[in-house]
Amino acid sequence: MTKFFNRESCFIGENVIIGENVIIYENNHIEGNCYIGDNTILLPGNFIINSSIGNDCKLHNSIIENSIVGDHVNIGPFARLRMNATIGENCKIGNFVEIKNSELGIGCKVSHLAYVGDAKLGENCNIGCGAIFVNYNGKNKNKSIVGDHVFIGSNCNIIAPVNIEKDSYICAGTTVTQDVESEDFVIGRVRQERKPKRAKKYW
Repeated sequence: MTKFFNRESCFIGENVIIGENVIIYENNHIEGNCYIGDNTILLPGNFIINSSIGNDCKLHNSIIENSIVGDHVNIGPFARLRMNATIGENCKIGNFVEIKNSELGIGCKVSHLAYVGDAKLGENCNIGCGAIFVNYNGKNKNKSIVGDHVFIGSNCNIIAPVNIEKDSYICAGTTVTQDVESEDFVIGRVRQERKPKRAKKYW
């Protein structure tokens, strides 16, 4: 049985299939060929079109288009899954995250302010705040491959095409332009320079 908090505020298309014990809050819009799995909670403000949502998921104020979401996934608020996003089980897609034409393995976390485009991530990867998968060079789209258990720190740029192998660690602020081998530690920052007492020149 589906529980609606405010049925009148929701739109549920005729081709939508809803599983057992689903909870739907106000202002949800679901259209096209959609499936909502058992025990899933749709908090307010989601827009879901032509997508499959697994069991025991929780979505909040997010847009899901032409995508597949596995079981036990938390999405939002303010996340967007664009065409051909596939999210594995036990993943977390946080606020202001956009994913397009990408596959995330089991247990991945992309918690906030990140873009994952044209990429394939293995299991249990952690993508930091502000990380960008740079998939477009102005002419062509390219793909990045990331192995299992990879950490990509905050404010990193992954310049496709690139291959990052399993168990590697990309430090915050790094721009990756070359392949990374398994268990590599990668850092590529501009070195900070400190000019004592120089700040007053600019005030």
